[in-house]
Amino acid sequence: MNTAVIVAGAGPTGLTLAGELRLAGVDVIVVDRLPARTGESRGIGLTLRTTEVLDQRGLLGRFGELETGSAGHFGGIPLDLTVLGAPLQAPRVVPQSTTEAVLEAWARELGADIRRGHEVVGLDSDTDGVTVHFAEHASLRADYLVGADGGRSVVRKAAGFDFPGTPATTELLLADVRGVEIAPRMIGQQVSGGMVMSARLPDGAYRIIVGERGAAPRRRTGPPDFAEVADVWKRLTDVDISHAEPVWVSAFGDAARLVTEYRRGRVLLAGDAAHVHLPAGGQGMNTGIQDAVNLGWKLAAVVRGKAPTALLDTYHGERHPVGQRLLVNTKAQSLFILGGEEVGPLREVLRELVAYPAVERHLAARVSGLDIRYDVGGGSHPLLGARLPRRGLVRGAQATDTAALLRPGRGVLLDLTDNPALRRRAQPWTDRIDVVTATATEPIDADARTTALLVRPDGHVAWVAPGTHDDLPTALDRWFGPAR
Repeated sequence: MNTAVIVAGAGPTGLTLAGELRLAGVDVIVVDRLPARTGESRGIGLTLRTTEVLDQRGLLGRFGELETGSAGHFGGIPLDLTVLGAPLQAPRVVPQSTTEAVLEAWARELGADIRRGHEVVGLDSDTDGVTVHFAEHASLRADYLVGADGGRSVVRKAAGFDFPGTPATTELLLADVRGVEIAPRMIGQQVSGGMVMSARLPDGAYRIIVGERGAAPRRRTGPPDFAEVADVWKRLTDVDISHAEPVWVSAFGDAARLVTEYRRGRVLLAGDAAHVHLPAGGQGMNTGIQDAVNLGWKLAAVVRGKAPTALLDTYHGERHPVGQRLLVNTKAQSLFILGGEEVGPLREVLRELVAYPAVERHLAARVSGLDIRYDVGGGSHPLLGARLPRRGLVRGAQATDTAALLRPGRGVLLDLTDNPALRRRAQPWTDRIDVVTATATEPIDADARTTALLVRPDGHVAWVAPGTHDDLPTALDRWFGPAR
């Protein structure tokens, strides 16, 4: 074997996965067909859930001073994200290029081997591993291969994954431009003949998206010319931006597809390789990062022989439903973003419904990723399967918080009542989890009855006390493998 894991694709998903694997001590090679990062930014935002994920790994500070905000939207209909009561706020605008730079630096510091200019052209998979073939007539072999190589994934096609869904029915044009002042327009803003969007980016450039109603997808061999974007912008807004300097230009559609399985033997998929959809609110990049955080610790445990391969089945079991909800979510938003006058009455009805706090909370949780909760078994406690809330802790005489406990990328048994019997039960798993005794400075849950929690490396709660603690070994065995 050349390495334990090969990750195809050095975008946000692949780089996050590389970092997660290295946190667990697993060797990983990341390959990407491009010789260097492009500097382009398809995604320009981080959702609340992704902000939490970055915080739990101590990465938020690497982004510098971030301007945060509480404004969100569902298909262009404004939402106030403060209704969620989240302890963190999401950054307003973070270019994908910045996110990639932070994640790459983190992965390299942890020892990830990132190789650019390596184009995957095929693979051979068997019961012992995967051989990956490259355009330069070279090959690498690994125990596992993860395709994080985007919506046109070579890995997905070569491994024979089914990718059902609906093809694109329309085309939208995107450009980042300089040398021009453009009035802000919220996504989904309707004009006669189509939709337009514009927003100022942190570096002073403007992001514009424009789509003419009825514009059929084109089979392009490269990005559109900026003159085409400027012509459509002029027709729809009567504003001439042809003198602007384009930073980069792209085209995309509203295809919606999801693989039927996230794993086939020793080949797995994550990010856009597993799901494509209209990029509404940057949910594609954010979902991909969260795919990687769910997969990384599980794949590492299997590779290191600490857990059976059945643990990898929970990756599909937990993330495929998220992908399904993602497609429903973005397809619904596409009706508001791309629809014409016929959708007007539906927009007005939804605006009226959003005035009800319960509806706004539901939609805000959906677009921010805070509605994700996994089926981990063990009962109906509201924390089971949910992410560990960010709460203050006192550990000995030192102040800390729950997010800091997850920085090493290990499981955590959090004992809130200094219970020696509980810690003895967990002793056979202490090579894989940290046992932490601390006092919460504020209640962990609504009724303040929780006395202990078992938290997975991805931050999701797998077991909760009060109780007899008899079922703790069962949860430890399920998520962290057999006792030592």
